[in-house]
Order: sequence, then structure tokens, then C-alpha cells
Amino acid sequence: MRSTRPSSRLASLTVPSMAQTVASTAAKASYTNTMPSTMQVSPLAGSIKKDAKLANNWKIKPLPELTDADVLAMPDSEYMNDVQMAFFRLKLVNLKNDMHTNAGETTEHLREDTVVVPDPADRATIEEEHALELRTRDRERKLLKKIEQSIGRIDAGDYGYCDETGEPIGVGRLLARPTATLSLEAQQRRELKQKMFGD
Repeated sequence: MRSTRPSSRLASLTVPSMAQTVASTAAKASYTNTMPSTMQVSPLAGSIKKDAKLANNWKIKPLPELTDADVLAMPDSEYMNDVQMAFFRLKLVNLKNDMHTNAGETTEHLREDTVVVPDPADRATIEEEHALELRTRDRERKLLKKIEQSIGRIDAGDYGYCDETGEPIGVGRLLARPTATLSLEAQQRRELKQKMFGD
């Protein structure tokens, strides 16, 4: 007959509680975030290559003719100089104007499509297209606020620097997302906290 008492070895084994697991994960996350930045290579930074031939184009080209590659090739010592600030301001203003144009086109589409269609399937298709277009405009409306804030940050001279750490966000990240207010590392930390603890 077997004994119902657990062996001493089994008794010494414990299953970590949920709090211990979360704490352990948080500790690992904080340890990896305190590692030197030379060891961490962000996927965004790794995929973008600077073209040395374009390094001085910003000095000779007029602002409207500058491309993303020209700005990306600028030396790090010129980060957020007047040319970069003006380039990103122009990019944001163009994005804002495009959104206003899209909003006007949506209004026109909704006005044109007010004709009553007798076929229920056709009517449902039109309504679904309208709903999709309105959802897209709603997302753009939210983005418009961020664009306005970014333009304000450029005017104040704060653009391009992380809100949490004050470190440079990086030209590559700003080209991909001109409204970014956090560096990639700070954004990853925030997302990890939200995943672990919720909003």
C-alpha cells in the first residue's frame, strides 16, 4: 500500500504564484531595458540603411525636393536641425491637407449616394461602403489631433525627442510615424506594461 504523504523532494517543489510570475517577467523586462543600447538593435534601425552618397544633399537641395532618403542620410550631429524640423513640418502639413481633402471627398460621396436603391442587397452594399469610409475618416480625425500636436511641438522646438526619456526618437522612426512622441524603447516598455497590467 502506498503512502499518501508526499515525498520530501516533492514537498520542496513549489509552483510560482501568479504574482511571482508577473514580478519575474517584469524583472526580466527591466533587466533587458537596462542593458547598454549598443547590445539592443531595434528591428527598425536594423532594416534602414543610410546612403553615404546622400549625406550632404540636405545642404544643396531645396526643402520641397528633399526625400526621406536624403533626410535619413544626414549625419547624427545634425539631428533635428532647422532643415529636419522644416522637412517634418512640411510632411505633417501635407498629411493634414490630404486628410482634409479625403474628408471633403467623403462628404461628396455621401451626398451623391443618397438615391434610394430598391434592391436590398445593393442598398446593404452601399451602406457597408459608407460605414467603412466613415470609420476610416474617424481614424483620420483622431490622427489629425496628433498631427496638430506634432506641428505644435515643432514650433516649440520639442519635436523628435521622447516624452518619457528626453532621448532622440530617431529619424527612421519619425519617417515611418511622424506623430511619434516616444522612442522605440519607451514605446516597447509602455506596451509591455499595458499587456501585463492593462490600461
